[in-house]
Amino acid sequence: MKIAIVGSGYVGLVTGACFSEVGADVVCVDVDSKKIENLKKGIVPIYEPGLNTIISRNYEKGRLGFTTDIAAAVKEAQIIFISVGTPPDEDGSADLKHVIAVARDCGRHMEDYKLVVTKSTVPVGTSQKVRSAIKEELAKRQESINFDVASNPEFLKEGAAINDFLKPDRIVLGTDSQKAEQLLSKLYKPFTLNGHPIIFMDIVSAEMTKYAANSMLATKISFMNEIANLCEELGANVDDVRKGMGSDTRIGRRFLFAGIGYGGSCFPKDVQALGKTANEHNYDFKILKSVMSVNAKQKTKLVPRLKAYFDGDIKGKTIAMWGLAFKPETDDIREAPALYVIEKLLNLGANIRVFDPEAMPNVKQKLGDKIAYAESMYDALKNAETLIICTEWSVFRTPDFKKVKDLMRGQSIFDGRNLYDIKDIEKEGFDYISIGR
Repeated sequence: MKIAIVGSGYVGLVTGACFSEVGADVVCVDVDSKKIENLKKGIVPIYEPGLNTIISRNYEKGRLGFTTDIAAAVKEAQIIFISVGTPPDEDGSADLKHVIAVARDCGRHMEDYKLVVTKSTVPVGTSQKVRSAIKEELAKRQESINFDVASNPEFLKEGAAINDFLKPDRIVLGTDSQKAEQLLSKLYKPFTLNGHPIIFMDIVSAEMTKYAANSMLATKISFMNEIANLCEELGANVDDVRKGMGSDTRIGRRFLFAGIGYGGSCFPKDVQALGKTANEHNYDFKILKSVMSVNAKQKTKLVPRLKAYFDGDIKGKTIAMWGLAFKPETDDIREAPALYVIEKLLNLGANIRVFDPEAMPNVKQKLGDKIAYAESMYDALKNAETLIICTEWSVFRTPDFKKVKDLMRGQSIFDGRNLYDIKDIEKEGFDYISIGR
């Protein structure tokens, strides 16, 4: 089966690589010629565990190719996945110009039946816009070619995307065509042999499912952070509360960890987009508004506490920071809480030295020399007045605390991810400030 993946970003590359891994003939398309040439050389533009290996293996076997020629890709492929970016506009709505541009390319270049699948995260109703754009281009050509449109939202976790794709919890497919359903069933059959379900539904419901799922997870995070903030006021321990809540099978343990908020490319954008959709239909989505408000405040929750610790003045103080990515096992810094913390601290006159195993090049591209970049987690600590932890990388979980104390000038740790046991860390001689404990 010949597959074209238009858009060679995070979703597109993972999708293309994993389809080729199970034997499909895949070509990934992108307008960025430098990115395509680098991919041909084995240079992958994102950090995702295992992705480089799968791409290299399947490129060498000839099952995975890369091109800027969308016309040829459309003509040769039977199924075309649209996996381009949908960045948020200022009002929170998703920008669909790249999605519609690909749809028009499909209409311009298709010569026989095609199945066009939206893989990008798109608002409800987008597939109809894709269908209309294709029809318009076919009409300009005075061609009458059959095609179908389907929705196939992705549910990939950055840092675990390969496993998520190869062993999915579920595969959601929205279509109104029996032919499209048969093609997609055949394509996804290798991923369902171990009992992972395909859930077919109408296109609108499939589009809604993606936003509903991410907004529910974001709600759990923000709700737990509100509980953590109340725990601090009452003298309770949010870790114990989380264990008690999470043991209820109706609630579950996942996404109940307190911290300094969620970030990344999915939750912030998808929650905003769903809120925008609700506004467009005159629905006051109060819970979703609260989720966004709580998360915005939570990202910089540690800053006033740090300022109070230093009696209101941190100007000129050297602050070490561990973690820049919005979560571990990725170099993605989109909406990362660390960036919001850095901005606040710089405005207060602090000197900041950071370390992250993967995300520092992306931060340096964004912030330049406004902050210092350490060669190691311990290098970041030299003569620092305090340490702030913003990302729960595993390498930060069991540091040599004696070495930490010897390197630092101060003795405080502000932990935005609750990595350490309170009693243990205080025995090491640190002033330890965490979330909800």
